[in-house]
Amino acid sequence: MHEVAELDCHELLLRLAGRLPDAQLWRFRDWLASGAQVVLARSLPASLLQHRIALTEREHRLLSDSLTPFGADRAALAAITVVDEVGRSAHKFSLDHPESPTGSDAVSVVLAASLRSRTGVREVRCTWRRGQRPGEPSKRIILVTAATELAGLTGEVQRVLRALGEHEPCVEVLPSGMELPDYHHAAWEAAELVCVGVEGGVAWTA
Repeated sequence: MHEVAELDCHELLLRLAGRLPDAQLWRFRDWLASGAQVVLARSLPASLLQHRIALTEREHRLLSDSLTPFGADRAALAAITVVDEVGRSAHKFSLDHPESPTGSDAVSVVLAASLRSRTGVREVRCTWRRGQRPGEPSKRIILVTAATELAGLTGEVQRVLRALGEHEPCVEVLPSGMELPDYHHAAWEAAELVCVGVEGGVAWTA
């Protein structure tokens, strides 16, 4: 049961990319990777209410199914707005870092070295999400297609990025067979290949 709940929560956090603040989203993913669902059960519904984030019926079901077994407040879950569909992502992505000259990228080198031989990994790609407000810097987005250990792999790559100086890492580990949200479609189209893993190639529904 806990494995199914972890997969449901991972999918929900993927669907919240670009909607929840990066500073919260990476931490929620880190808690999931470390098995701290009890903490997630308290904090994720509260964060959705705080930021007035509405969920689709499927997203709300993922939230309830994944966190109710760990003590999520049913009243908080019921207070979250449910909508027929969420608006299209307004985020724009770029192949190159707009604020930096092109050249060698230590992050890509380290990720390629650590994930090229990782079981379950298909592809690793990198893109840059442009700032939406004047003066807001671009943000590196790492996209990984994988067949197994989705939450654990997310936590591992986040820790690598934090060790390399990215304090709010954006890591999207996309499972095989998932119909990608609009945010991830746009990111993938503007991403460059970092490396191909053991599983070798993309396997998700476009």
